[in-house]
Order: sequence, then C-alpha cells, then structure tokens
Amino acid sequence: MNTQTHAVPEIAMDSVESSQIHSLGYDQAHRRMAVRFKDRKTGAPTSLYHYDNVQQSDFDALKNAESIGSHFYKVIKPYPEIFPYRCIEKQPAAE
Repeated sequence: MNTQTHAVPEIAMDSVESSQIHSLGYDQAHRRMAVRFKDRKTGAPTSLYHYDNVQQSDFDALKNAESIGSHFYKVIKPYPEIFPYRCIEKQPAAE
C-alpha cells in the first residue's frame, strides 16, 4: 500500500502589522502566497493557507496596503476562482 504524501513547499514568512493576519509569504516561482491568520482575541498565530495564481504585484499591493486585513478580505478572499486556496496547517485559536 502506497501511503506517499505530497510535500508542501515551505514559503518564508514575515510578520505583518494586522489585527487579522499574522504573517505573509510569497513564492514567486510558483506564484503562491502564504497567509497565516491570527486569533482575533489573543493575536496568536492560527491556520496557514496557500493561495495560488498570485502575481508579485498582487502580493506587493497586499503587503503595502494601509490595512492588510481589509485589502485581503476585499481583493483576494472573495475570488477563489481567481485565487484558489487550500488549508496547509489548521491550528485552533487559543481559548
């Protein structure tokens, strides 16, 4: 029985100033953005998601937005047909 799993490429992450997003990363070769969310009450890092089809300009606009969370929830999150995503690591929010 083959139980081989596909390795998920690691993307270097940088912390950002946001009430909703803990850190961001970008893999230019695969046009993939990594987003680690944060618990709204404690600020602790929670789940990690990868978004595909993200251009460097999309990532730069998000990273440099006045409000990273607002930009993400207006420009990236509502369009899964443009930016398909998957949960890479599920971490429950701290209680």
